[in-house]
Amino acid sequence: MKKILYVVLDGLGDLPCAELRDRTPLDAANTPHLDKLASKGQTGLLYPVGKEIAPESDVAVISLLGYDARKHYTGRGPLECYAAGLAVNDGDLAYRVNFATVDGKKITDRRVGRNLTTEEAANLAKTINETVRLTSYPASFEFKSTVGHRGVLVIRSPEIKLSAAVTNTDPAYGKEGSFGVALSEFNNIVLDCKPIPGFENKKEAQISADLTNEFVEKSHQALEEDPVNKERKKGGKLPANIILTRDAGNKLPKFSPIGKAQNMKWGCFVEMPVEKGIALLTGMKVLELPEATQYLSVDYSIRAKKVTEALPDFDGLYIHLKGPDEPGHDGDPFTKKDIIEAIDEYFFGTLIPQVKSKDVLIAVTADHSTPCVLKAHSEDPVPLLVVGADGAMDSSSSFRENECAKGSLGRIPGSKLLPYLIKLSRTNN
Repeated sequence: MKKILYVVLDGLGDLPCAELRDRTPLDAANTPHLDKLASKGQTGLLYPVGKEIAPESDVAVISLLGYDARKHYTGRGPLECYAAGLAVNDGDLAYRVNFATVDGKKITDRRVGRNLTTEEAANLAKTINETVRLTSYPASFEFKSTVGHRGVLVIRSPEIKLSAAVTNTDPAYGKEGSFGVALSEFNNIVLDCKPIPGFENKKEAQISADLTNEFVEKSHQALEEDPVNKERKKGGKLPANIILTRDAGNKLPKFSPIGKAQNMKWGCFVEMPVEKGIALLTGMKVLELPEATQYLSVDYSIRAKKVTEALPDFDGLYIHLKGPDEPGHDGDPFTKKDIIEAIDEYFFGTLIPQVKSKDVLIAVTADHSTPCVLKAHSEDPVPLLVVGADGAMDSSSSFRENECAKGSLGRIPGSKLLPYLIKLSRTNN
């Protein structure tokens, strides 16, 4: 049986950019290591969740790990809260949140300029937990900052089971059924939380919406007066003066342990709370990574070395690299291209010489496309390569969206990829 290296590059997919002479960042990037892998294996395109779905990372990762996201997904909030160490019991209302900057109701920046430090966020969270009290209905809350501008929130009531059938206050994300979806067009205004259509007359949904709005308003008042924000303003930085809520859930998902049926031991390297939450709930061992530095050459080289060190102890490793997604959201194709090149040079360039192809099956893909022209996730399929299956090669010459579209793997739904890789790993020795 071959070991599996399953590498997911966050937000890798894109559309042609005028700034790059109508090429995608991946097409414009110099990626000799990924191209070599593609030339030795098979390529194709992958719909992380399904056609016509622009998924958030959580739904996509659940699907990429072989689970039916429609069956298991209970919202991003519970996943991130669980990863951050907050208890989520059935009937607790759990959110993923962002610190953001507002002027009145108008959102100046949804991510506080991307320069809110984890220490600043922790101090702001301390203020909220110490000063805000919910009084519209008997309830308490627990709020925690995680990484940078990101955080999590759990609202609990001793008298009622709260409902996840409520809308986001973050206008950049909507709901399609139980799935959270990134919106390509939206008004940059803080929204009121409301029961979703069909739940307007449900007591639990209305109370949940009221408690959410009360938290957003009272925490906004507390943040406006916080010394951290006063110092940020003095330094010419945006204040983190509001909490935007999204992706409510009121219970944890229940997954069958990954690899149990095949007696496989899985480990993972993940960087963000949502991926960590999914990994823990699916039974993967989360392997620690050092905090990221400002230097991509250092960070990607370290991650590659950690993977090669851990590989002997596992049958499969899932590696989720965050890099390409943020410049996609920022509409910056040049930075996205540079990050892709850094991943190729420092991650794959360090990893590949340490891996024996006869012993390892490598898959490289993405959890979604984040086109720079949209500054949001899209429904477009993402590139896929699989190398290491004995005798399995096609005519692919490079790892590009347009080249992968011609590959022999065709177009694969995300939930089918891991079972396919496991089958390949067991039929090739």
